[in-house]
Amino acid sequence: MPATFSSARTRAALRSSARISLDFLLVLGMTAVALWLLGQMWSIVWPLIVGLLLTTLTWPLTRFLRGRGWPPAVAASAVTVLFLLVATGVVALIAVPVASQSGELVDGVTQGVHKVRDWAAGPPLNVDDAQIAQASDSAAARLQKSASGMVSTVVTGVNAVVGGLVTAVLALFLMFFFLKDGPRFLPWLARQLPGRLATDIPTVAARGWDTLGAFVRSQALVGLLDAVFIGLGLLILGVPLVLPLSVLTFVSAFVPIVGALFAGFVAVLIALVANGPMDALITLAIIVVVQQLEGNVFQPMIQSRGLGLHAAVILLAVTLGASLAGVVGSLLAVPVAALIAVVWNYLREQLSDPLPELEQLG
Repeated sequence: MPATFSSARTRAALRSSARISLDFLLVLGMTAVALWLLGQMWSIVWPLIVGLLLTTLTWPLTRFLRGRGWPPAVAASAVTVLFLLVATGVVALIAVPVASQSGELVDGVTQGVHKVRDWAAGPPLNVDDAQIAQASDSAAARLQKSASGMVSTVVTGVNAVVGGLVTAVLALFLMFFFLKDGPRFLPWLARQLPGRLATDIPTVAARGWDTLGAFVRSQALVGLLDAVFIGLGLLILGVPLVLPLSVLTFVSAFVPIVGALFAGFVAVLIALVANGPMDALITLAIIVVVQQLEGNVFQPMIQSRGLGLHAAVILLAVTLGASLAGVVGSLLAVPVAALIAVVWNYLREQLSDPLPELEQLG
């Protein structure tokens, strides 16, 4: 005899589903409101995030100095000044070689354009000079029509640069205060919160801080390995701007997957312009091999203990972050996903039933 549905159980299941759906909608609504508030306060939230990321990178040295008896303010000041010197040196390493070899690159681009023009004039395209001149005239006319748009783009770019400088200055000041007073924050936070929150929130914050530090330091190490191996390959091939490209590879490592693609594209493009298609293909092969080593050897070994996120989760997080907030979203996607995992693991610990005593002994 076929089984029949129980009306009581069906109603109970529907009520449970409706209650769970309502709870889920409330959580989504609260999340949307929190994200909206975050967007409204982004002018102060973004420097705060950058300051925290910089603090995780510089805290080990500060902790070492404080352990040697340095006063907190002196240790924080010394590390901040050292960080400024290193950052200035990195910018100089990129700017000076680019400026000194810019003439080479311009000549290479010009020669490449002439080669493409000569190739287009021959079979099978057979494009004559009149057609090329007509295309150039139409492109110039389009540029003239879009002059106002270009002016607004330049203004927007200037505003972005000014905003970036303001963010950098605020982040440096915040980094100094975090390095100086950071260890006193969690005890102070515990005293301000009532009841169980005085235990839960500082615990989650401490775990989140450890996870964030593990992410920044592991990405720095992975980026350093990428920069060394790719830089050696470019040096052997005689590609110009080896040092700036190595520095770009190191910096772009802090944006997982997307940053590697961008740095690799720039390196291949410069190799193509300066050395020709064969060296560009070899450069592409070197980058692919190094990225495979990073994805299958370096990163799992370095990050597996620190973050505990699967590579597929990292890829999806970076894709979602890029679609929601562009480059900033790509940069913050992995640490945000890791912090969400920290919160989830803590909630699971608190909501799970304790194991029976016999199971614990067994």
